[in-house]
Amino acid sequence: MSATILVVDDRVGIRRLLQEVLLGAGYKVLTASGGKEAMEITRQNNVDMVLLDMKMSGMDGLETLTELKKESPHLSIIIMTAYEELEVLKEAERRGAAGYISKPFDIEELKRIIAEKLRAISA
Repeated sequence: MSATILVVDDRVGIRRLLQEVLLGAGYKVLTASGGKEAMEITRQNNVDMVLLDMKMSGMDGLETLTELKKESPHLSIIIMTAYEELEVLKEAERRGAAGYISKPFDIEELKRIIAEKLRAISA
């Protein structure tokens, strides 16, 4: 049974890229363009992991992280950021993020981190 990963990013190109990569790696992939949509999707689907962009219009990454964790404390959420702002990353960890990955992505590293985090969940 393959894991379901939700990609949340307000840029369609990033969503498409990650969807292709993750489908190719054998995962089931859902996408959302923002926090509110991400909340709806996690309510209606059994999601194992969320790849969450920090900088989004509307609900930003930290707000979305907080709301997702409130509703699904078990959810593994990996932050995606182009700016490795230590304060933001520390705050994200405090709010329950499982880790982060920097943009632009190293696709192999991304796949490795996802596989690692998913193994930790199912262990």
